[in-house]
Amino acid sequence: MSLINKGMLADLSAAAKTSPRLRKNLNFHASNESACHRLLNALEPGTYVQPHRHSDPEKDETMIALSGRFGVLIFDETGEITEQVVLTADGNLGINIPAGAFHSMVALESGSVFFESKAGPYVPLSDSEKASWAPAEGEPGCAAYLARMVACFS
Repeated sequence: MSLINKGMLADLSAAAKTSPRLRKNLNFHASNESACHRLLNALEPGTYVQPHRHSDPEKDETMIALSGRFGVLIFDETGEITEQVVLTADGNLGINIPAGAFHSMVALESGSVFFESKAGPYVPLSDSEKASWAPAEGEPGCAAYLARMVACFS
């Protein structure tokens, strides 16, 4: 049994703050091959999640905010933002992103943790699932692109 409580969220957030990528996850599924992936994901401001999509029609992605504040962006095929929403534990709690939709999220405050669920098994994103119009993690331009995404929620 795993009890999800404020202490667990605080510990996960603390680990994210010290991670080079400013994020940390805690998996509840047994392995990458599991049919259903369930995890906590802590993101800190400054982490960059390249916009991406999941092509597998079974890979809808559900996120529920447990603490903090997130901005979720949905993009069209050309990189134009078509939808944006703020998730908080006391507002818009969650979102289900359908397979095939380009999306990304930004942490809008420290201590932001969400619960995520999607179909397994884990398969690394293919080139066609990564947004060609956005820089890959670690590439030049990430900071500017992240700033553009965060500015959508100012």
